[in-house]
Parts: sequence; C-alpha cells; structure tokens
Amino acid sequence: MMKDTIAVVFPGQGAQRPGMGKDFYDNVAASREVYHEASQAAGWDVAAMCFGEDEHLNLTEFTQPCILTTEVAMIRGLQTLFGFSPVLFGGHSLGEFSALVAAGAIPLPEAVRIVQSRGRLMQEAVPVGIGAMAAVISDNVDMAHVRLALKDLPIDIANINSTNQVVISGEAGSMPEAETRLKKKLPDDKPFRFILLNVSAPFHSRFMTAIVEPFRHTLRTVGKGMEHEKSSAVTSNFKGGFHSGLYEDLIHNLVSQLNNSVLWMDNMKSLAAQAGVIYEVGPGRPLRDFFRTINVSCTSITNLRTAERSFSQGS
Repeated sequence: MMKDTIAVVFPGQGAQRPGMGKDFYDNVAASREVYHEASQAAGWDVAAMCFGEDEHLNLTEFTQPCILTTEVAMIRGLQTLFGFSPVLFGGHSLGEFSALVAAGAIPLPEAVRIVQSRGRLMQEAVPVGIGAMAAVISDNVDMAHVRLALKDLPIDIANINSTNQVVISGEAGSMPEAETRLKKKLPDDKPFRFILLNVSAPFHSRFMTAIVEPFRHTLRTVGKGMEHEKSSAVTSNFKGGFHSGLYEDLIHNLVSQLNNSVLWMDNMKSLAAQAGVIYEVGPGRPLRDFFRTINVSCTSITNLRTAERSFSQGS
C-alpha cells in the first residue's frame, strides 16, 4: 500500500436525494459549470431536477445523469477548494461512469448522454412490476450457499457488496421462494435479513441481456471522445480489478456490467491494495460501510460541510 496515494469512489443509483449538490452549485463556480454543461448535453435542466421536488428524479432515465452530474460537480469542487488530487478511482454500478469521468477517460457531456441512454434502456428492458431486487444481509455471507439457493430460479447475483451483503436480482414472483431457500441455506446462528429494494427493474441480471447490443452501440457512437488509456486508473465492476486501458476492453467491461454481477468486494480490495487514503464522494454514503467490512477506512463526503470537516482535519 502506498501511504500518500489517494483513491476516490462514487456510489450509484439509490444515492439520489432532492437538493443534492446544491451547496456546491451555490458556492463553487467549477461545480456550477458542471451542471450547466450536463444540462446542455442532456437537453433538460439537470440542476432543477436535482434541487427541486420533481418525481422524475427517481425515474432511472433521469436518476442516472443527475447522480453522475452531482458526483462530478462535487469532485471538481473539491479539487478547486482543497486541491483534492486522487489518482485511483472506483464506482459502484452507475458510479463507475462517474469514476471514468473523474479519471478523464470519458468527457462529461458524453458520459451524461451515455448514462441517460443506459437508464432508458435499463427501464425499457423489463416492464415495471415484473422484476425485483433484494438485499441479502448476514454475517460473512457464503456465496456458495447463495448460488445453490438460487439454482434453477430466474434470479441472479447482482452485487457482491461486502462480506455481509449480497444483492440478488430477477423475477419478482420468484423472490419469496428465494428468501425461503436462503433462510434454509444460511446458518441459523447468524442474523439474516432479506430486504426488497425500491427499484424499477432487475438490474445486473440476465433480464438486461436484451439491451447489451443497443448499449454497446451507444458507447461506440456517443463516446467518441473517450481517452480509454486513462481507464487503467479505474476499477471495473465486471472484472473486479482495474480496467486495462484498452478501448475494446473498456467497451466490453461497461457493456458486461449490465447483465453480470457488480464485483464491488473485489473493487474495494483492488483499491485498498494500492491506496493509502480512500474517500467516498456523492450524495449518499453506502460505500463507507462496505469498506468497513474488510477493515478499510473510507471517509465519506456528501456535502460541503463534511468536505470542510474532512479536509480541515486532514483525514
């Protein structure tokens, strides 16, 4: 581990909240410019969507560009105000795109259009109500037991988030059977929780396969300004380790992320092996607790106040 090497990670969908990023927008010109640039790319007012009470904020097609924009606005604000200079990057699901923008691998306007298309495709892949996702929470979840419990069910492992949490994704009607099987497979002496998530589609599952090729087309046609070699500083949800820096690998990994497991545990280990300090930047802070399960410290910055506190303390 290199003591002075700084890594930054970005949360994904679910971190959104009304008003997110507004303190950066109001106080930092560089952050304000991010929202203006994103709005031009998206064709609608991203700042108004983020700061108001618009229900569209929770529709995937809008959620994804809003979170991406807010996270990029935040990190650029931190760079301006505090000289924040991470060299390694990671992001959970949608957050991987924020990481690629922060690393300079994808220009912001292209990333906004890419994730807006991604969100629309993901929502259109499965009719609302057909799919579902659930968090499986227990101490030191045994992945072999989870896979055995899901065998022959139309449900896949969507996220391997930490030693204590796995998210499954698939057909809504099969979730009760999955819960019953998991209760039987996981040890009785450990706490067990099965929490259905408030999502509109079964992300990171076989049900996203239909949109793989359309999204590949989006990446190739919209992402013409990619500086793919810079992606080698970013962890891949699909691979677990860092991107190779090769164009074809980057496209393949981002497309494969749609219908395969997010290997976040592996991402955390890859980052922790090379970074001395890890920050989480975004409107929510789910990743900090995931790092704790592998005994790695992660400082979360969710607004200007927490940023000022973190950097004044030198954490």
